[in-house]
Amino acid sequence: MRSDTQVMIRSVRLRRALALTVSAVVAACSSAVSSGEPAGLHDSRACPGVTGYTCSTLVVPLDHSGRQKGSLNLAVAASNNTKAVRGVLLVLTGGPGQPGVQLLPRISAMLGAEQSAYRIVVYDQRGTGAGALGCKALQQAMGSSDLYPPPASAVRACALKLGDRRRFFGTDDVVADMEDLRNALGVDRWSIDGISYGTYVGERYALAHPSRVSKLVLDSVVPQTGETDLGVAEFAATARVLKNVCGTRCVSDLATVVRKQHDGPQLLDALTLMSIVDPTFTSAVDIPSVLRDARQGNTVPLVRTLALVRDWSATPSDALDQGLHASTICADWRYPWGTSAAPLAARKAALARAVARIPAKSLYPFDRATAAGNGFVRQCLPWSPTPATPPPSGRITAPTLLVNGDRDLSTPLEWARSELKLLPKGRLVVVPGAGHSTQARAFSDVGRQAVANFLLQ
Repeated sequence: MRSDTQVMIRSVRLRRALALTVSAVVAACSSAVSSGEPAGLHDSRACPGVTGYTCSTLVVPLDHSGRQKGSLNLAVAASNNTKAVRGVLLVLTGGPGQPGVQLLPRISAMLGAEQSAYRIVVYDQRGTGAGALGCKALQQAMGSSDLYPPPASAVRACALKLGDRRRFFGTDDVVADMEDLRNALGVDRWSIDGISYGTYVGERYALAHPSRVSKLVLDSVVPQTGETDLGVAEFAATARVLKNVCGTRCVSDLATVVRKQHDGPQLLDALTLMSIVDPTFTSAVDIPSVLRDARQGNTVPLVRTLALVRDWSATPSDALDQGLHASTICADWRYPWGTSAAPLAARKAALARAVARIPAKSLYPFDRATAAGNGFVRQCLPWSPTPATPPPSGRITAPTLLVNGDRDLSTPLEWARSELKLLPKGRLVVVPGAGHSTQARAFSDVGRQAVANFLLQ
């Protein structure tokens, strides 16, 4: 590892500290609203730390069907230019489990001319921020990761803690909250800029309410289908990206290390996070050297790198909540065992059969243990049965811009190309050398400029 690794660690920890400070301020300024309050925006006040925005609370039903009583209070921030010529631009953050309001300074900084043309709105999706579901053991095991395999005991403990409430945190519930927010803002249509999981939310909203979306931006794309291929697309993306970074020998080194060390899920997680924080794969940690050393028998740098990545991933629930992540992903997505309603007893065998059917060439440079053992699978395999989110239907008819980094392993370019085929008015912009979240993180302005051009044309 290079000496600037410690600088990276300090930078990550500083960002976490700042995020926690903002979160605490937001929570302190969000006065509780009783469950008897009508749906709408309440308790308006100036947003702390950001000028030109008003913060408020959106009260939504826990159960939009009305069969179960209760409500949720969601933090909302909206810019004060209520007469913006192009209407409202709703920015959707990721996860699932990431709040929106505490990221407002970062969102405001990433948007340019859009801020004068649009009224910018962000909000905390249900189960995030001050409303995080807070499963301690699962949060400690996974932090901000999608892919690190959690202990089954932590997953079961979270499901037991949340109980029946888990069924009210699917993306269909988030879409219903968005309709309440649109009505509360008093707008007939709006544009949506979704980032990471926010792209999936934006897609599902555009499918459910096609007449309400003027334009749709999908930055770092999660396909609307919500079906897992057990990591096959991510495996191919890893081989493609590493080949671009350091040649075929680098990919071969990874395959050899996975075969010898049996640490495919951990390496997939580490490389994915590296594509987010350092898509060069050489500045924070010299990944080619780490893989080369491990292949030759010196695993010390590899062990240190995996430990470093675990440190980076440590994240509190109000910054990215894993209880919400499990509740949403397990209900939304379809797995080899079917939906989240499938009995636990039959899941393991169904998974084994599906993994055995994957062609060996589709696993490279990983293996069947990685397909069966990555975090997406291991979070939902022991998740207690719960009603599944209804599958999507219809087509997205709004003009849609997709932007994706070609080195993103969290939402790989392969996913964006898959989603593009479903969009009759879609256009994909690939950002060279960029990792995840091209508007906020990329060194290049290609993604940001493409979004601005699309929204302002």
